[in-house]
Amino acid sequence: MSDVKSSRQNNATFDKLTPKEIVAELDKYIVGQKKAKRAVAVALRNRIRRLKLDDEIKEDITPKNILMIGPTGVGKTEIARRLAKLAGSPFIKVEATKYTEVGYVGRDVESMVRDLMAAGVAMVKQEMQEFVVADAEKRTEDALLELLFPHKKRKESRKAGGPIVRPVGAFSFNNDGSEVPGASIMGTAIQVGIPIFDKKTAKEDLQPAEEPAHDNPADQATREKLREMLRSGKMEDNIVEITVNQNFQFPGIEAMGGGLEDLESSLSGVFSAFGGGQKRKRVSVARAREIIMAEETDKLIDRERVSDEARQRVEQTGIIFIDEIDKIAVKGERGGGQDVSREGVQRDILPIVEGATVNTKWGQVNTDHILFIAAGAFNISKPSDLIPELQGRFPLRVELDALDKDDFLRILTEPKNALTKQYRELLGTESVEIEFTADAVEHLAELAAEVNNRLENIGARRLHTIMEALLDELSFNAPDIAPTHVVIDKGYVNEKLVDLVKDQDFGRYIL
Repeated sequence: MSDVKSSRQNNATFDKLTPKEIVAELDKYIVGQKKAKRAVAVALRNRIRRLKLDDEIKEDITPKNILMIGPTGVGKTEIARRLAKLAGSPFIKVEATKYTEVGYVGRDVESMVRDLMAAGVAMVKQEMQEFVVADAEKRTEDALLELLFPHKKRKESRKAGGPIVRPVGAFSFNNDGSEVPGASIMGTAIQVGIPIFDKKTAKEDLQPAEEPAHDNPADQATREKLREMLRSGKMEDNIVEITVNQNFQFPGIEAMGGGLEDLESSLSGVFSAFGGGQKRKRVSVARAREIIMAEETDKLIDRERVSDEARQRVEQTGIIFIDEIDKIAVKGERGGGQDVSREGVQRDILPIVEGATVNTKWGQVNTDHILFIAAGAFNISKPSDLIPELQGRFPLRVELDALDKDDFLRILTEPKNALTKQYRELLGTESVEIEFTADAVEHLAELAAEVNNRLENIGARRLHTIMEALLDELSFNAPDIAPTHVVIDKGYVNEKLVDLVKDQDFGRYIL
């Protein structure tokens, strides 16, 4: 486990990330939005700088939270997600609209911190599993051999001559010693004695325990032969019976104050304590290997270390992306009905962003140094509609640009996960090779920009709907026409989208 510390955050690489390198990495996946990329790059670099300071001054330096303003589909969420992945930081995305004000039934804002902690635990646990894979595989193999060729169980020798202790009744009495029903003091009478010595029973009890069957050479040879067959994959379809742990699933419980967040784990523990957490199950050797491997890996991991490492990582480098924050902004005059509830959610979010201690089932988590990135279109409301205290906690404001034809053209071709590349790989699995010509890609970008101008501007998401309409017939018939090579040029685009081009109301077909 000592190697885990060196793996934390991939420090060697993490420390060397300059703002320019961070922007360059983001450029591989997100087109444009230079201002937003620069802002998050500086924020990430400042976190690197802060971790190198002395503890005395480090605690006083808090992250500068960012408010992204821009229409939907321009890359707000993707920038935050890619930034977290680049830094190896625990990250979650939450919707501001799903939280309710304290006093209402629904999700409380503290649950976002609990969700972030859960993400951190999962991240650290996955890293630690890499260091115990070899031991877990050996244990799994031994367990499978025991299922296929079990040892004979030893007979337990019962100890003769021990004292007998058995309850014989209950009693109760008052303080004055009188026995009265329902009295305040109760007890149980017991009988202590010496068991009767039975020669026959004693003879059976004192027999030596039976030796395991596998201690002889023949059984050892059989066991090794089975081991070779397991390793070669010849036993994968054999059926074995194993004991599996049942994870009880309870319906989600939303309560005022968030006091029941650990109820599920508590109830699961109670059921397991009464023996209700296990059951026998017949599965193939292949499936049994997966189940046993997961259990053995979990046993080899130090859970306390996982919790401590995850908590430190969440507190020092965690990122929470709060989307749709404009939907809880109060418009116009404050007061009355839904606006009060919206302002109440803002007031509840405020202490989390300012810095608070939140109880989770992995311990208390402090939010002082968690980076918060909020985002919203603000096409109806505006940032100044947020309560002043919350505005002050997002000192960096970045306005993202709407996407035009040139941006769509780049999105279709430049990123590592460009849409044209995605569809080429998808259809390639069916032995259907597709080739996009330059004029076809340019025409698709023109259509996307035209539809966004004519209808609601949903940014790059418009490209998804246009691409689906373009390749709908080809995707449906791919298994039947494979193998084949299809060239998609401007004429092909016009042919497949002719109805959309003629119809003035593109919304009938495309979002």
